[in-house]
Amino acid sequence: MTERTPLLHYRLSTSVNESEPRSPEPGQPPAQHPGSPRRRPAPQRQPKKLSIFFGVVIPTLLSMFSVVVFLRIGFMVGQSGLYQSIAMLLVAYFIICMTVLSVCAISTNGALDAGGAYYMISRALGPEFGGSIGIMFFLANVCGSALYVLGLVEAIVATFGVPEDGSVATSPFQVLPSGYWWSLLYATGVALLCLLVCLVGAHIYAKATFLIFLVVMFVLGTIFFSFFAVGPRTIVLPGSANGTGPSFPTTGNFTGFKLDTLLGNLGADYTLDYTTNTVMTFATVFAVMFNGCTGIMAGSNMSGDLKNPSYSIPRGTITAVIFTFIIYNLLSILVACSCDRVLLQRDYSFLRDITSGTRSSPWGFIPSTLSAAMSNLIGASRILYALARDDLFGKALSPAKKTSRSGNPWVSVLLSWFLVQLVLFSGKLNTIASIVTIFFLLVYAAVDLACLALEWASAPNFRPTFRYFTWHTCVLGIVGCAVMMFLINAIYASASIAFMLLLLLLIHYLSPTSSWGYISQALIFHQVRKYLLMLDVRKDHVKFWRPQVLLMVSNPRSSVGLIRFINDIKKSGLYVLGHVQLGDLSTLPSDPLQSKYDSWLSLVDHLNIKAFVNLTLADSVRHGVQHLLFISGLGGMRPNTLVLGFYDDGLPRDKLIDPSLAACQPADPSDSSEGRPPLFHFSTLRGSGDGRDLGESGDGKVLGPQEYVAILADAMKMLKNVVLARHFNDFERAGVLSGGAGPLYVDVWPVNLLRPDSCSYVDTCSLFLLQLACILNMVRAWRRATLRLFLCVEEGRSVRGSEEKLGQLLKELRIKAQVYSVPWDQQVALHWQRQGEWAKKPPPAPTPRSPDGGKEAEEESDEQYANSFPSNATRLSDDYLSAVNRLILDSARPAPAVRFLYLPRPPADTRRYATYLQQLQLMTRDLGPTLLIHGVTPVITTDL
Repeated sequence: MTERTPLLHYRLSTSVNESEPRSPEPGQPPAQHPGSPRRRPAPQRQPKKLSIFFGVVIPTLLSMFSVVVFLRIGFMVGQSGLYQSIAMLLVAYFIICMTVLSVCAISTNGALDAGGAYYMISRALGPEFGGSIGIMFFLANVCGSALYVLGLVEAIVATFGVPEDGSVATSPFQVLPSGYWWSLLYATGVALLCLLVCLVGAHIYAKATFLIFLVVMFVLGTIFFSFFAVGPRTIVLPGSANGTGPSFPTTGNFTGFKLDTLLGNLGADYTLDYTTNTVMTFATVFAVMFNGCTGIMAGSNMSGDLKNPSYSIPRGTITAVIFTFIIYNLLSILVACSCDRVLLQRDYSFLRDITSGTRSSPWGFIPSTLSAAMSNLIGASRILYALARDDLFGKALSPAKKTSRSGNPWVSVLLSWFLVQLVLFSGKLNTIASIVTIFFLLVYAAVDLACLALEWASAPNFRPTFRYFTWHTCVLGIVGCAVMMFLINAIYASASIAFMLLLLLLIHYLSPTSSWGYISQALIFHQVRKYLLMLDVRKDHVKFWRPQVLLMVSNPRSSVGLIRFINDIKKSGLYVLGHVQLGDLSTLPSDPLQSKYDSWLSLVDHLNIKAFVNLTLADSVRHGVQHLLFISGLGGMRPNTLVLGFYDDGLPRDKLIDPSLAACQPADPSDSSEGRPPLFHFSTLRGSGDGRDLGESGDGKVLGPQEYVAILADAMKMLKNVVLARHFNDFERAGVLSGGAGPLYVDVWPVNLLRPDSCSYVDTCSLFLLQLACILNMVRAWRRATLRLFLCVEEGRSVRGSEEKLGQLLKELRIKAQVYSVPWDQQVALHWQRQGEWAKKPPPAPTPRSPDGGKEAEEESDEQYANSFPSNATRLSDDYLSAVNRLILDSARPAPAVRFLYLPRPPADTRRYATYLQQLQLMTRDLGPTLLIHGVTPVITTDL
């Protein structure tokens, strides 16, 4: 059996390997830990060695200090004004702070692997949510990388490109051709550069980003210094594609710190965006600005390359978020105080003109934006690699599993780069900003949802070392993300959510079962426990009665037909498959039942039934059934009906090896040539010829007739309804319910056929028969079946009156059935009550199966029960039972799919059990699928 706590195993083995690195002995392969989530051992030459600063802080800062800080900070203030700009920053950072708290909580709750946010969500919410959100996060990183590339190209063309409108260049450096196709060419070149760096590996990228970080910090310092050191100046605005008419100024002013400039920039003034020729709104500006906050996952995406992800991600991410929030607000205030609105709205690259000395701003935004593009490309490739390795999409992503010798997933990098190249055809940064923002908001909402689900599930193993979060922060994050998604673009938001749900359904139905654990199971457990406590058995009412069935199964191989049929008759009630294994736990080394549950649950899945499994170990079948009747279920969900297969001498047949009913499995599990374990591990049937399991009587049965009938008596004493199912070994549900099989009938005989003097059709047992037959007819697959109710009448009695009374009863019970009157005078004439003075007739000789064989005890017992049911059981003749059997067979033309018969109570004298069982065998001989039913509790009412 595999280890069911892989996280603990993984942590222990990792700690040992990290603290004491040892190479394997010569000639031996590296040790592979079965509990490790990785499928292949980590390369020995590439340990995880990125620290907090290099692995989290620097990638996060460079991802956030890119397009917005250098190219769109003036755009945000110029369009929205200082007040709304600060409001946007507060809203954006509120959302990402809630998400950061969730990320920190999840990342400190266990070992992280490659995949970042995808790994967190998939291991917390399960493969369905994890896979669908993983694809969305992959697309978000792809589009984000393209956005940064387009922003970089926009800045390069604005600084070094020839004006598109044909106007005279204002700088000797403006020599590059401009236009859509030229910009696409430049973007392709930048993407290729990112591809080359990413193919080298994440560690080389991390080293390169440190140098980029130093350059960016130097340029940021230069920008802040320039606001104080540079004097007022007039800046020539760049031309636009739509011309420069009188309504478009040609110059803007850097005024330095002036109160008038600040007052002019406080309010919003949404106008035309000169790069896309569309009028801006709060939502569109927020969509562009929010891309400066999406870098919070840069450190999480590097989780597979960090030395200690659980320690590094929270501290590094929080540090980067606080630092960027301060810088963004300071820049917004400085820009609002020193630049007039025209300059901010008409020149997004104005920082290059106000920096002290030469134009040092490009040397800041070029490396930072390039680094952000590479960070998103690496993040996308790592997510794709993690998705492929988890096999959620089968062979569709199998090529993405390939890695280099150093462990770099180069195929994933190539696929990610190809998609980035496709996105570059959009041409403008502001065009895809809304899509990128919605994708990231959806991912952030999913991270908050994952943390919320873990918190609400109250699982004991969810105890993150980071405790500065509550379910309130998770809910606030989810609500904030959802609101902003639909404010930005309701169509894009709806489409992305629909696409995510489609992926969720696809993974749910097509992906194999994972071993990560499903948060849905924890949440369901939490809710089910709460509602079970609310389900008060003292408030039960007959109006809301439903069958709750315990079906005892000796061997599922011969019970497939019965298991499927009882699944139809349960009517949304409890359905438990019970099995008793003989044994004594005190003499065994371990519980033998634990290894059998998987086979039984696989059987439930294979037959597509809604049932629970309950196994028990007992010294006898009778005691085992008693155990199950006592302890099965919880609270108000306990079995009220016991179903048993019939006790006869027929040999069972294996239906699990029949391709029409079940999956083909080899008779001997060791014959599996592909090395795959068999789906089921059930013992062979008696009579299979292997000489095993001879049972207590040498015929393969594990109980005798005396014990079998005693089980029925025990169930009735416990006020459980009892159903005996006979001739279901060959019952094929699909064949019976197929439309080409002709009319479908269900026959009901609501009379005690062993007691002709019992004329009542409205006793508890008769009504229970009617209820079960009606329930079966309510099932969708059985709705076309016709109920046939047989009314046994004798000569001299009013047939019409009996039919009218029965019809009125059916009408009051809302049961639709055809009533047939069946004369049975010939059969009744053979009953011992009609043959002379039955009350004075001496008792018959004792039966040979009497345990003690004492004739005196037999006569004493007969005299004691002379006027009760046991005397009826002892005096019934085989001729009468055979006549009743022929009556049932001859009255049903055409033959029904299943029959419901009245099951008499077992005799009070336990010595009559064998005779009682023999009478049931004669009465039901050759009847086809038959249910012998005895109800002990009221289950039907005519009241509202």
